[in-house]
Amino acid sequence: MPSTRQLVLLAAAIAGCATDGSYESRPSPSLPPASPPTLPQASGAKPPQPLLPAASVIPPPAPPRPSPVPLPHPSERDGRAMVSRLLPTSIADRSGWAADISAAIAALQLPASPENLCAVIAVIAQESSFQADPVVPGLSRIVWQEIDQRRGRYGIPKAVLDLALRKASPDGRSYQVRIDALRTEKQMNALYDEMISEFPGGKTLFGGYNPIRTGGPMQVSIDFAEEQVRNKPYPYPRRDSVRHEVFTRRGGLYFGIASLLDYPASYSQMIYRFADFNAGRYSSRNAAFQDAVSRLAGQKLSLDGDLLRYRNGLPVAEASDTQQAILVLQPRLNLSTTEILRDLKQEKSFAFETTPLYQRLHALADAAGGERRPRELLPRIHLKSPKISRQLTTEWFARRVNGRYLDCLSEKGPGAWGLNEAPAGGMP
Repeated sequence: MPSTRQLVLLAAAIAGCATDGSYESRPSPSLPPASPPTLPQASGAKPPQPLLPAASVIPPPAPPRPSPVPLPHPSERDGRAMVSRLLPTSIADRSGWAADISAAIAALQLPASPENLCAVIAVIAQESSFQADPVVPGLSRIVWQEIDQRRGRYGIPKAVLDLALRKASPDGRSYQVRIDALRTEKQMNALYDEMISEFPGGKTLFGGYNPIRTGGPMQVSIDFAEEQVRNKPYPYPRRDSVRHEVFTRRGGLYFGIASLLDYPASYSQMIYRFADFNAGRYSSRNAAFQDAVSRLAGQKLSLDGDLLRYRNGLPVAEASDTQQAILVLQPRLNLSTTEILRDLKQEKSFAFETTPLYQRLHALADAAGGERRPRELLPRIHLKSPKISRQLTTEWFARRVNGRYLDCLSEKGPGAWGLNEAPAGGMP
């Protein structure tokens, strides 16, 4: 029989084998860090020089573009009818999907416009092909590969691993049989939860560290869902955790729609929200800001939408390349290091657009190019996940969803959706 220590190591091996969301490249916090990292002075940088009055070169900050006036909220019956008219005709339980989408739109007090509804429908079609618990092709194979890699990393003999996996789980099947039968992230999430409670030391070692990060028909981030309920009351009765609500159709849609639409933005087209949905809020705006910094400083930057440096979704003290490039421009910006950091820490909020750093840098870029530079740009991020077998990017995701969105709005209607083009789970 395996020892307690070996079972604990086995649990760690299995627990780490779950996959991330279909297109999640790296987590991106939606709130600015409480305290900004220290920005080191660039080597050889000259101290700020006296400039002409800022008003003679840089216009005063313009107010953010106001959000459109919300449309009147339709009745529950009319809301369902509006969604139903836009849904693809081939999906199962159209009335159930229409009810849950319209309920989430109403709960979030979002305009029930064709643009908003088609944006939601397009993301669902891309991410799950309208499956509440989307199938992940090859999930069992992916899990076994990860288990074998971790077995070697932890030095667990294969014979011990095989014996432990033949142990019966709470539903009567062995862990080996259950892994062979894995098809969805919801099943993987349930298996992990049981390992926390069943394996020796599981609650102490693994409680709160479930590796499943996304779920539901819109593959929404569970971290985002947990933050959302801290900021707004969850509109449905809840007897279990937020994590479990994400794996329900109503919860997955509510949190997915909140992530996609429930924040102010100055974007001219919906495609930039699709990119943000994949890369993190305001990534499209911040990528355009990075492009302006790059052009002015003459330094190549990764246009990933992260102005600070992050690791595992959290800011770190090490200065990012974008920060270092801004230091080169500091004399022209007429801003102190403290002022720059004050503004940069708002990069995950709408308020960043009103900061002196944002306004002055774009004014310099516009003047240098002789025209107004874009304030929005699709982030350039390569997507990484065990479920992705070829090179894909955030731009690919945004354009793919945008195509579905435009089809939904066009006269071609639901018949042009081509749902069979995207396997379940949003997989390419």
